[in-house]
Amino acid sequence: MAHPKSRISKSRRDKRRTHYKAELPTLATCSNCGATVKYHHICPECGYYRGKQVIEKEIAV
Repeated sequence: MAHPKSRISKSRRDKRRTHYKAELPTLATCSNCGATVKYHHICPECGYYRGKQVIEKEIAV
């Protein structure tokens, strides 16, 4: 089995990990209601996806 010859220091390990970052999700506007929606997701406000109604949502009065 592989065995490291010498221990990697914490600073060297952390330098390598600096590139592991969380990215912000890509957002779009709903074509039906104009709400901000994540790409490839159904609009939580109106229930539309790509111009078609997918989920029936109750309208608040």
